[in-house]
Amino acid sequence: MTGKRLAAIEPAVRMMSRASRPSRDVARLPAGGRAGSTLGEGPRSTLGEAPRSLFAEASSSVFGEGEAAPAGEGARASQAARAPHRRDRWLRLASLGAFVLVWQVAAMFADSRTLPDPLTVLARIVDETVSLSLPGHLAVTLGRVAVAFAAAMLIGALFGMAMGRWRSLDAFFDAWLVLGLNIPALVTIILCYVWFGLNDWAAILAVAINKIPTVIVTVREGARAVDPKLLDVARAYRLSRRTTFLRVYLPQLVPYLMAAARSGLSLIWKIVLVVELLGRSEGVGFQLNVFFQFFDITGILAYTLAFAAVVLIVEAWALRPLERRLTGWRA
Repeated sequence: MTGKRLAAIEPAVRMMSRASRPSRDVARLPAGGRAGSTLGEGPRSTLGEAPRSLFAEASSSVFGEGEAAPAGEGARASQAARAPHRRDRWLRLASLGAFVLVWQVAAMFADSRTLPDPLTVLARIVDETVSLSLPGHLAVTLGRVAVAFAAAMLIGALFGMAMGRWRSLDAFFDAWLVLGLNIPALVTIILCYVWFGLNDWAAILAVAINKIPTVIVTVREGARAVDPKLLDVARAYRLSRRTTFLRVYLPQLVPYLMAAARSGLSLIWKIVLVVELLGRSEGVGFQLNVFFQFFDITGILAYTLAFAAVVLIVEAWALRPLERRLTGWRA
């Protein structure tokens, strides 16, 4: 038989071989091994010739393997991948510049006591920073945000994965979840202050309780969307539960976890300010209440912009790079 004919029938022979002895071939294949490319290289795993889309995604997420591209092609691909990020960065800067321009134009036609111009607000930010009033209040608020965010994400992610995995658990807690999503944040804050007193732990608990249900809903949908075929691949390769969770299951939840983190962080910023306004004696929310009592619009805008700047920095330097790093395998 000529070489061309052998090459033509080789895929059919492989398929018949896999169909006749699937369990024996899987047992003989070492973990993480690869099937041969010729008929003379011994038994093959039934997974060795799985559909390319499934096997490529599974091996990429489980083993981090892939065919190496030439150096020149890799450099060009890297530059092409960075180009959209640079364009997006310039677009964001242009958007901020447009916002400042619109503000300046509006301030020219409004009363300076009602809407001060950007330079006046910037000077107030500098004064508050030099006096250490702004850094002190901002640090207190950021500490509460960090603790409440970490608690909400941890508890919400655990419950979301469990409810997405077990239908009976989802049915049991579904009514609790709907109730938590629809109770106004103000009610939760007041009840926590009444029950636990006007202290930081009551404030953090109120913020976390308001955020946990939204994290659960997002992560639960991600757990339901996990591809069972990739889990079957992990079981066929006899991966441990820890490795399966970290290399197969968790990477598929990353987009949902990042969505929950982004929405949760934006919600927690707002709730923390309300908590501080109602029952704390320090923090950005407390200081905004003081400015409100004196009708100090410049002070309100100064603290608001400083707080917004921190939010933008966290988004640009923490959340967005983290998301690109964790979801790079999807590309």
